Amino acid sequence: QVQLVESGGGLVQAGGSLRLSCAASGRTLSIYTKGWFRQAPGREREFVASINWSGTNTDYADSVKGRFTISRDNAKKMVYLQMNSLKPEDTAVYYCAERRVASTSRGKDEYEYWGQGTQVTVSS
Repeated sequence: QVQLVESGGGLVQAGGSLRLSCAASGRTLSIYTKGWFRQAPGREREFVASINWSGTNTDYADSVKGRFTISRDNAKKMVYLQMNSLKPEDTAVYYCAERRVASTSRGKDEYEYWGQGTQVTVSS
């Protein structure tokens, strides 16, 4: 089993920044792809960003491109999401996920393990 624990969420004003962290433990390997997804009330869970094992391949949803940065530290088994220039529409529960292959993907069904999520609220 794999455990993913997100942290770093909170309340921030529009234009502000937050850094989310995801700690992985259990039967996880650094070769696996990690992703961030989010889900706002009444909406489907949507892709935010993904990163391959080495960090050389990243992918972002159009809505966050240029504002969010995904990164990872394999030695610490950590994945991060730096969120800048936050907007009220970024308000959601943010989830870390693991995909047990080396390539990135935007499909939530492609990820086998999920964290419990961390709430991000952006006020206008």
